[in-house]
Amino acid sequence: MSNSNMLSYDRTLYPEIEPYEAGMLDVGEGHSLYYERVGTPGAKPAVFLHGGPGGGMAPSHRRQWDPEKYDVLLFDQRGCGQSTPFAEIEDNDTWRIVGDVEQLREMCGHDAWQAFGGSWGSTLALTYAQKHPERVTELVLRGVFLARQAEKQWLYNYGASELYPDQWDSFAGLIPEDERGDLLTAYHTRLTSDDRETRLAAAKEWASWEGTVITVLPNDELLGNMNEPESALPFARICARFFMDDFYLEEAQLLRDVEKIRHIPTIIVQGRHDACTPPRAAWDLKKAMPEAELWMIADAGHAASEPGIVDGLVRATDKFAGV
Repeated sequence: MSNSNMLSYDRTLYPEIEPYEAGMLDVGEGHSLYYERVGTPGAKPAVFLHGGPGGGMAPSHRRQWDPEKYDVLLFDQRGCGQSTPFAEIEDNDTWRIVGDVEQLREMCGHDAWQAFGGSWGSTLALTYAQKHPERVTELVLRGVFLARQAEKQWLYNYGASELYPDQWDSFAGLIPEDERGDLLTAYHTRLTSDDRETRLAAAKEWASWEGTVITVLPNDELLGNMNEPESALPFARICARFFMDDFYLEEAQLLRDVEKIRHIPTIIVQGRHDACTPPRAAWDLKKAMPEAELWMIADAGHAASEPGIVDGLVRATDKFAGV
């Protein structure tokens, strides 16, 4: 699969599945997390870490593992999806979420589990694994984001703007010209405004920008879903806060501390044409962690729904289950 040139893919998501258990877990500080468990109780444990920050679960996320081979926990991170309080940015940071993952593992009674994450979820999976290497059996990573300054600048300053100049002009155009030198701060101010319409307008523009850059070809359905207030508002508010605070990580920390996790079997599924989290980060991680497998998908971008990415992720989870 490395440097794959396949343009047709025979692996698709597993059939639709309903949770065998769902509930809320109080993790303290006023936050409660919605979680679901799918697959076969007692089978190979895995945890799904969704993107964003500020994204959430979708029913399709349940289908990336063989339900006969896996026992998977999925959850909405703080402020996301059905977790409460909605769109909350207080007491919400990388390290608190890492702690939440540990609480969820203990709730499930697992000694260790597979950490599966894409985009921001890959950042979180790497952070969790470096904090608790003894609790991670494998890593499955998509669209690697290492939260370095260059990667943040690419998405919200200069980089993706050159590939999508029309959408960038719309994104930047919401902000008065005298504030455009620091779009992150300008958006964060509006996303935390006391005025609901101001918050919603900024959230929709933020979501439209990200929704545009994550697929190689336009996907109106995905873009429409991201623009719904219940999706756009937590996504934009939480994402902007994490960007403002450098994801609560030191510069290049995840590469610096990679020695802690080099023993963990790892598969990276990366779209060659990913304009959201460009392949440089996945390549840098592979160089720092040569034991990892990097599957570069020749005709894919960033989104987990693209055929080549789906194929790669399902092959990865199957491989780790011995399928």
